[in-house]
Amino acid sequence: MTTTLTKAERPQKITNREGRPRATAQRRNWLGGLAGWLWLVVVAVPLYWTLITSFKEQSSYYSSNSLTPSGDLTLDNYRLVIESDFARYFVNSVVVSAGAVVPAVAFSFMAAYAIVRGGRTRYLRAVNGVFLMGLAIPLQATVIPVYLIIIRLHLYDTLLALILPSIAFAIPLSVLILANFIRDVPKELFDSMRVDGATEWTTLWRLAAPLTRPAILTVTIFNALTIWNGFLLPLILTQSPSQRTLPLAVWTLQGQFQVNVPAILAAVVLTTLPILILYAFGRRQLLSGLTAGFSK
Repeated sequence: MTTTLTKAERPQKITNREGRPRATAQRRNWLGGLAGWLWLVVVAVPLYWTLITSFKEQSSYYSSNSLTPSGDLTLDNYRLVIESDFARYFVNSVVVSAGAVVPAVAFSFMAAYAIVRGGRTRYLRAVNGVFLMGLAIPLQATVIPVYLIIIRLHLYDTLLALILPSIAFAIPLSVLILANFIRDVPKELFDSMRVDGATEWTTLWRLAAPLTRPAILTVTIFNALTIWNGFLLPLILTQSPSQRTLPLAVWTLQGQFQVNVPAILAAVVLTTLPILILYAFGRRQLLSGLTAGFSK
């Protein structure tokens, strides 16, 4: 049975004098656009200054305009940084980041699955509360206990002394994000896997892992960026130059009586390049995953 609309009930099109449809006017947010351009300038100017200064000579740094490239641009600063055992520091940062991210993400994923699929028991609620409590404890408040534990374990001045605390501080946020994503997986899929005779371990890696891959990539990238930029733990828990990571190596480039600013900024550029590459490939997963993890 079909119904016909009267002329009064039909939607009316807005037309101009010539009878053509007239486009509806949209109000432009000039204030928001101006704020966006101002924020772009605030962010872009320090990056531009860092890149330009890294190509200047130390002798002409104080005599030239800091925001204009001088005529004596050189690569000597990058050569000096690379010759200052940069490769060793880079390998140390890679070892610490990979050695902390992989166990932290794997453990967090299994813990989040157990919290979501294990039922609403008192034990699991207490475990989830412990993980959430870890979000409220800053790293600076635990420096002395962590230092004493590392000394008792005879791990001081080793890369393992940086890996173990990094794993502990990466778990709470990872569990929060992964648990929110696992809750979105339909319960019927888990029930069908159980009917087919699949074990919890098989369901974990064959069903939950592929469906929550964006969340896994999110926590992996976020934790890798955080650990890569870590400065406090390497400063407290290491001493010898052979165990330094890149952020600590950049800090040690300053001399006793003078600071070679162009060389330090060249080291900053080289240290930031892996982060920019990682962020360029995973920025969509990182932003979408963090937004979903905090908005549920």
